[in-house]
Amino acid sequence: MIKLLWIAFLASVAVRMLAGRWPWELVGGGARSPSASSEGEQRARNLLGVAAAASREEIIDAHRRLIARVHPDRGGTAEAVHEANAARDILLGRLGERSSR
Repeated sequence: MIKLLWIAFLASVAVRMLAGRWPWELVGGGARSPSASSEGEQRARNLLGVAAAASREEIIDAHRRLIARVHPDRGGTAEAVHEANAARDILLGRLGERSSR
């Protein structure tokens, strides 16, 4: 049994080194399709109200305006703040990916 676990561990590490992802990220729900990530990006853009070609400054300004509306101190919820932060992170991450290409 120990040998089997050791082999599974080594195989997982080998897949991670070769593919850049863990084996469970390559199959099933762990693997994200391009359409799923673009849907998430579109939802983030809709939430923040920015265009597809928005700059870093525009994204940050839109995030600040949204936080000012949904912050718990102003009658909003912590969940809305988390959604706004996630939307900002998604869009800024995509912006970084485009600039590194």
